[in-house]
Amino acid sequence: MADNSIQIMQEEEGAFFGSVQIADDVIASIAALATIDVEGVSGMAGNITSDVAAMLGGKNLSKGVKLAVNDDELEFTLALNIEYGYSIPEVCERVQDKVRTTVETMTGLTVSAVNIHISGMSTPQTDD
Repeated sequence: MADNSIQIMQEEEGAFFGSVQIADDVIASIAALATIDVEGVSGMAGNITSDVAAMLGGKNLSKGVKLAVNDDELEFTLALNIEYGYSIPEVCERVQDKVRTTVETMTGLTVSAVNIHISGMSTPQTDD
């Protein structure tokens, strides 16, 4: 995740009112939390860096989220795990809607795309 941030300029009655800066990691965390809130998603898939951080006790809420900013529009690429038995296209559509709505509502920024990569599937636990 880049160290840059998104800046939102605000004007009130034609005069500069102030600005709000939102770090990329904050926006990525919002997207990740919205994603895992969708039924059928068992979790986000991480990369080696986030997996090592988790083992060392660090909490990485933006695990499995890649954020690109293009002309003040946000494009997400999410890597996630699906629960066995759920329709992948239906779960992905719900994730795309949830991420777009949540990020746009919380930040006021425009989400241009939510791309999804299914990285794994969790199977039901059986009692032996």
